[in-house]
Amino acid sequence: MSIAASAVSLSWVTAGAAEGPLFAAPQATVVPATGAGSFVQVTIALAIVLAAVFAAAWLMQRLRNFGGGQAGSIKVITSVALGPKERAVVVQVGRQQLLLGVAPGRVSTLHVLAEPLSGQDSVPSAVPSGSRAEAPNFKALLRKSLGLS
Repeated sequence: MSIAASAVSLSWVTAGAAEGPLFAAPQATVVPATGAGSFVQVTIALAIVLAAVFAAAWLMQRLRNFGGGQAGSIKVITSVALGPKERAVVVQVGRQQLLLGVAPGRVSTLHVLAEPLSGQDSVPSAVPSGSRAEAPNFKALLRKSLGLS
């Protein structure tokens, strides 16, 4: 190809570019949707988002206790209210059981149990088993051990 031929073809390309693009798409005008149709679309989109949020919360709640049987996990054995916002809780961490005092903004270790509790039957009864209704409960035993009664 000669220099003269390339100059002619170059001038043809630049002339075409000066006129505008050869294959331009027609300009489309976009009309924003207004009225009841857009309100329904927004409402449906909001309902889908809210449903997704509630489904995720439900799923997280169901999966929270999924690995509860692992060694070293914390398990609440028993709990009793000592006041309107105070509780005494026996928890098991591994093989160790602790008596915790729980108040708003504070958790205190009250006692480390030497013998683990296995449930309600493990609380020693001061009265014969025939009169079980008069047996001291956990709250009474705790108050007695702390010197409050």
